[in-house]
Amino acid sequence: MSFPRYPAYKGSFEAWVGDVPIDWQIIPLKRSFRIEGGSTPSPDENHWDGDIVWLTPADLSGLESLSISASKRTITASGLASCGASLLPSGSLVLSTRAPIGSLAIAAVEVCTNQGCKGLVPVGDICSKYYAYVLGVAKVELNNRGKGTTFLEISGEELGRFAIPVPSISEQWQIARFLDHETARIDALIAEQQRLIELLKEKRQAVISHAVTKGLDPTVTMKDSGVEWLGEVPAHWDVLPVWMLFQMGRGRVISHDEIAENGGDYPVYSSQTERDGVMGCIDTYDFEGDYLTWTTDGANAGTVFRRSGRFNCTNVCGTLLPKSKKYDLRYFVDAVGISTAAFIRHDINPKLMNNVMASIKIPVPPLIEQLEIAGYVSAFKEKEAVLSKEAFSGISLLQERRSALISAAVTGKIDVRGWQPPADTGTASTRGVG
Repeated sequence: MSFPRYPAYKGSFEAWVGDVPIDWQIIPLKRSFRIEGGSTPSPDENHWDGDIVWLTPADLSGLESLSISASKRTITASGLASCGASLLPSGSLVLSTRAPIGSLAIAAVEVCTNQGCKGLVPVGDICSKYYAYVLGVAKVELNNRGKGTTFLEISGEELGRFAIPVPSISEQWQIARFLDHETARIDALIAEQQRLIELLKEKRQAVISHAVTKGLDPTVTMKDSGVEWLGEVPAHWDVLPVWMLFQMGRGRVISHDEIAENGGDYPVYSSQTERDGVMGCIDTYDFEGDYLTWTTDGANAGTVFRRSGRFNCTNVCGTLLPKSKKYDLRYFVDAVGISTAAFIRHDINPKLMNNVMASIKIPVPPLIEQLEIAGYVSAFKEKEAVLSKEAFSGISLLQERRSALISAAVTGKIDVRGWQPPADTGTASTRGVG
């Protein structure tokens, strides 16, 4: 989609804005909004769990739309009075001004905020949605104006001086209508790619689970495994507990300080899944060989990895060393991996400790079938990885397109005054939001 430019431009004197249409203005926010700070009531039980929406930066993060009408915590009228926070009318912008700077929403109901947010109450005839789009693309600039040592914070005074491009009120509404429609289209495409990624994950799990529990021969005779979650397995397979298949061990406490003071070539694996679980590298190793490891504690409890060579594990990792050379760990990393979910203890801190892992029963085919299944699953994983990578790349490109489109519209690089939504799709009116 391409759009014309405005007939003539002028300098804005704001580097992040660039040139703007000649009849646009560059206006500090304090000329369009009354800027209100927030506060937190005391712990008195009479101040909390009331009917007043009380927004914090956390409430503004990860919203699916620019509109907000609820908060994780609410306060009472006495709580509002006790802390001196202002009640912001519907249509006000709410902007997080610390930890982080730049998250924002438009209040759909009366709200108040804590001290990590500022309320921007319109003082004239403006389109709040337009200003929300502008501030949404100005996060870097807002952060550049933040001050502080522990965390960056932008003051109400500095926020009030922040100048943005402002077209006529009719153009504000038109730009908002245009962006509502176009970003909704892009968001729908992103959602399709996200659904594809989830479907690929489900397909991956189903293919792996079937292969390592049922094998690759659909005509093979089956038998009851004696394990409820496992069901039937090929009649010639064994079903054995982990302790019979592997020597079990555990990692040790390895601190960030130890890693910093003893840098080397040998990886330290932890409970994380980013960067393949590598926490850092040190100059010694605790394990050597071909192992499976699993996460014993935390959000990733039960996740199984294959680790080879010389390495270390932290104390939140269990280790499994094969007792036989007739075990292909490419097969067992999946066979053990799909078996752990039913055995994780879910409480405040999910756990799968050694004693529980030892008792989990695993389907064990002959080595030749282990090799065949491992090859089949590996080939499928490669195809799935390619498709997932393409989907993630598509999402990234769409997100870039979305940001670029918003920036172009709110800084006047494209002229959408003549734009109308396609007759067969329509668009929701922006009026009533701000």
